[in-house]
Amino acid sequence: MIFDRWSVVVLPFPFTDLGTAKRRPALVLSSADFQQAHGHILCGMVTSAAHSAWPSDVDLIAYAEAGLKKPCKFRCKLFTLQDDLVLYGLGTLAEADRLAVTAVTSGLLPR
Repeated sequence: MIFDRWSVVVLPFPFTDLGTAKRRPALVLSSADFQQAHGHILCGMVTSAAHSAWPSDVDLIAYAEAGLKKPCKFRCKLFTLQDDLVLYGLGTLAEADRLAVTAVTSGLLPR
């Protein structure tokens, strides 16, 4: 299944400290063209975890519009996985949240 960039989806999120995965929301960062060409999807973590914070976390202000049930943040835990592992879509990130995530992710790789 192909999703547009900025879609919030549910998938088996790969935890780095466990040999398992749990169903969690994630933000689609790759384009539909990338997904069609590679059969994979590039995503970032969406979390409601209040006990930890990363300097690059982005609070998602319009979380309900994105299909999320409670306040969440985007976290720069990025990964790719086969696009057929996505379970379903929840919604789409609002424009203000897109701009905030873009500001954070644009500084990830050196120029």
